[in-house]
Amino acid sequence: MTGIMSKNFAAADETRTPERTTVETVGLGPVKAARFTLEPGWSWSECIKPIAQTDTCQARHVGAVISGQLHVSHVDGTECDLGPGDAYVLEPGHEAWVNGSVPFVAHEFESATAATYARPTS
Repeated sequence: MTGIMSKNFAAADETRTPERTTVETVGLGPVKAARFTLEPGWSWSECIKPIAQTDTCQARHVGAVISGQLHVSHVDGTECDLGPGDAYVLEPGHEAWVNGSVPFVAHEFESATAATYARPTS
């Protein structure tokens, strides 16, 4: 492997597009990263739950928000609002939805989540 690797999300290796969702992934050697774009009106329960077939999101998310607002509610009772400039870790067991009229855009750095989020389980 070279000492430097770089890819642009505009030339993603893979793009997944469930309802109101765009997940663009790039592979950087053994690491995957993703750009999530969630449209206004997006919620995990309406757009991703039918694909994931679980009661709550079971992915671990590590990322940083570029634009928009996302409200996250965890089964442990904690909640937060994420916005531009926020870095986050969301453990499995959460629900989320976009607040407002601006798409939520975030970079996802948890490789396993980048590789599998919003991918049909068939």
